[in-house]
Amino acid sequence: MTYDAVRQAMERIRPPADPNLEGLVCQRMSMLTKPAGSLGRLEDLALRVALMRGEMSPAIRRKRMVVFCGDHGVTAEGVSAYPSDVTRQMAANFVRGGAAISVLCRQYNIECVVVDAGIEGDPVPGVVPGKIAPGTRNFAREPAMTREQAEASIALGFSQASDADLLGAGEMGIGNTTSAAALMAAFTGLDPAACAGRGTGVDDATLAHKVDVIRRALDLHRPDPANAIGTLAALGGFEIGAIAGFILGAAASRTPVVLDGFIACSAALVVRALCPTALDYVVYAHRSQEHGHAAMLTTLGADPLLDLGMRLGEGSGAALGMQVVESAVRLYVEMATFRDAGVSEASA
Repeated sequence: MTYDAVRQAMERIRPPADPNLEGLVCQRMSMLTKPAGSLGRLEDLALRVALMRGEMSPAIRRKRMVVFCGDHGVTAEGVSAYPSDVTRQMAANFVRGGAAISVLCRQYNIECVVVDAGIEGDPVPGVVPGKIAPGTRNFAREPAMTREQAEASIALGFSQASDADLLGAGEMGIGNTTSAAALMAAFTGLDPAACAGRGTGVDDATLAHKVDVIRRALDLHRPDPANAIGTLAALGGFEIGAIAGFILGAAASRTPVVLDGFIACSAALVVRALCPTALDYVVYAHRSQEHGHAAMLTTLGADPLLDLGMRLGEGSGAALGMQVVESAVRLYVEMATFRDAGVSEASA
């Protein structure tokens, strides 16, 4: 998969709009054995999935969570409570089945795929190879990646958005909340203090330093928010670029994609600048406790499904969101109608 192929696919992405299909879905929804509107947002969600898929009765047989992993050169600035080695260690933990995302994927029968977008060191057994480089460079001092590497990260993610009826996106990368906050500041114009949070649990002094690192990086690179690839290259992470490509791939194949929290949603900011129509295929799983995520969701016009006080990442919130999406679709498809069940309908 090349970025040229991704660009050609982007040109074919269309909004999931079909008034005829929408009418048919709403008609069936009104005939189900329940009071009108009683399933609330689940009804809207089922309609959205039907329109995304272009199917009157969409089926969710295969669910696929892809966790993109990559290291960040900006950790050299002391912005994280954990060393970079943890990215590699956690990727191995995902494969062994010992992480939170592993537990949730087992519980919900979601296939969990772990992809090396840029982990430092040798390949991790069981992790899908895709290493663009052994971590990004320190964006406080130079661009995080070249333009070619940014494009490669998007192409990598695009190539993984297949073979499923419902997709989920997660990530792992020590230092990536700093990258996500920098991207948020660049794309929204908000002050870094409104974007950066505690990430792995840094103290007040480290948080203030993290904000300062982002301010210096913005002054150094002067990113243009209209230039999505340039901004990603200056401040992003390989796993963030890969999630952006994953969203584009999902939209190109008309597959719903459920996004996790702050870091995954920073990839949606990249997509918004590249191909905003692709975001019509995104379901935002939850509102993270990470500082800045609420404002990021507002910028994206997103109304997340859940608000559980989570900020783990990995795709953990997305896995929960995927279960909500599947429940919405199954209720719409599998519930009996009043006629089928022999139940009297409400009188007007």
